[in-house]
Amino acid sequence: MPVSLAESDKNLHIRQLRIDLAAAFRWFARLDWNEANANHLSVAVDDEGSRFLINPRGRHFANVRASELLLLDANDPATMRRPDAPDPTAWCIHSAMHRNLPQARCVMHLHSPKALVLACLEDKTLPPIDNNTARFFRRVAVDDAFNGMGLGDEGERYCRCIGDKNVLLMGNHGVIVVGETVAEAFDRLYYFERACETYANVLSTGCEFAVMSDAVAEKTAQQWENYDGFADSHFNEVKEVLNREQPDYRD
Repeated sequence: MPVSLAESDKNLHIRQLRIDLAAAFRWFARLDWNEANANHLSVAVDDEGSRFLINPRGRHFANVRASELLLLDANDPATMRRPDAPDPTAWCIHSAMHRNLPQARCVMHLHSPKALVLACLEDKTLPPIDNNTARFFRRVAVDDAFNGMGLGDEGERYCRCIGDKNVLLMGNHGVIVVGETVAEAFDRLYYFERACETYANVLSTGCEFAVMSDAVAEKTAQQWENYDGFADSHFNEVKEVLNREQPDYRD
């Protein structure tokens, strides 16, 4: 039976999502932000947001290919009985996000080095001390109820904690960033890690640091939000490098 135009467009859309998500895995591996072969990235493929792609269990970020991403349904209770079942922590966190949060089209969870530093501090506030830290002024939710690895109801708790924000700092654990697209989530996570790196470096000096006013911090955050096309251009440049140096990510 011939494939309809609508079905063909849908297949092309999912194919592009596979390529984009695989690119994010490869780039984070280059940055050494993955945790061995742990941590997970996912993206919704349907309008409801419940069907999503995610990395297969045990696959190192540096080896991920577009074709091997798992296609899961957040509402399918039999998922963990599949022969290719995802990592249980991935299912716990990402299925909850895709089930409950309309803004979570793409969900990226890492234990990236400097975000983890902030997550381990008693005071987890990221002060606005430069352009990048100001981007997240009053825009980061914090979960302070760490209770072991994500194997119980942690995913549901994370959904309640993040609310309508796009960044969740997971106390004693790591970070979750969500976005409407892979490019948006990728760019947001990249700059959150850079912001945490700046803050950690400033703290390491032992000197007092200059914090901008709330008004200037909010102005800067809004300027970031209104910087049309920035995330897409950033991510397109990343894919151009990968297309030249690691084209097998698209396989």
